[in-house]
Amino acid sequence: MKIIITGGAGFIGSNAAEFYAKKKSDVVIFDNLSRKGSNLNITYLVKTYPNIQFIRGDLSNPSDIRLLLKQIKNADVILHLAAQTAVTYSILNPSNDFNMNARGTLNLLESVRKFKESGINNPIIIYSSTNKVYGEMGAIKTIKTGKGYNYVKLDGINENQNLEFYTPYGCSKGIGDQYMINYNKIYGLRTVVMRQSCVYGCRQYGKEDQGWVAWFIIANILNKRVTIYGDGYQVRDLLFVDDLINAYNLAVKNIEKTSGKAYNIGGGRENSLSINNFLLILERLSGRKIKIKRDKWRSGDQKVCVMNYSKAKRDFGWTPEINVKKGIPIIYKWLVENKKDLELIY
Repeated sequence: MKIIITGGAGFIGSNAAEFYAKKKSDVVIFDNLSRKGSNLNITYLVKTYPNIQFIRGDLSNPSDIRLLLKQIKNADVILHLAAQTAVTYSILNPSNDFNMNARGTLNLLESVRKFKESGINNPIIIYSSTNKVYGEMGAIKTIKTGKGYNYVKLDGINENQNLEFYTPYGCSKGIGDQYMINYNKIYGLRTVVMRQSCVYGCRQYGKEDQGWVAWFIIANILNKRVTIYGDGYQVRDLLFVDDLINAYNLAVKNIEKTSGKAYNIGGGRENSLSINNFLLILERLSGRKIKIKRDKWRSGDQKVCVMNYSKAKRDFGWTPEINVKKGIPIIYKWLVENKKDLELIY
């Protein structure tokens, strides 16, 4: 196959690129290299895999999109992962957040639509959405226990949960989410939306406002202080990146079933942790206390978000295979082994 990956030099994108390159697919990475560590990822990928091609560009820039059109013409699959990924940044600069997430997504969809309506090509598009499209979910009853916040009645959030585009980031990603679904309904594009939970794994250069699992480990390795916003009892379900890429691949293989649908993709209740409990695990792994600063809750921070992935299991047979007991030591080991790169970046 020929695979285009927008944002392919980022964390998820670089893992997806390597996955498909190993399967002997032709991979085209389209990335503006704005993310920390993306230059390291692209250098590694291009050097290691001759079947990976890199195009530097930004989907919000029409002249850059023209560089991509020739590739879309004969692509089998597009993984649309390019995005501005931090809620905090979106609050500081909503216009740029909109351009990168909403406008960039619309530009990509329009490019594919024109090829489809000309009878040239109709590639599958997998869209990387987010649990933030569900907003704060304040109406859902929760209870605080010693292990963290938990739902009173739910086993996890399914796709019937009301959308609530809270924060500029939630709006911009939600716009892309809904455009993807509607371009299937109106124009017949083969789109699949993945509403993802907290993804972690190798090649993740996290930061305070996005990629918190990697960031806490990096801060611990480099002896930096981390800030805990709120009480630290916030709970998230963690999903190892290899499992996410497997979900993409299975959705592509089952496109007759998955086209035009949205799926909650996460680690589920069995892989959920509070921030406080994660810190305890990290201290045990490293043998070192973590420097902590406490601060007030951040706008839009969900007390608990755990995905119910039963729809994905039903439609294309997906379940996460790498649990937190296995996955956290894997990312910890990878980041320790790449400490020299961390010192250059941070």
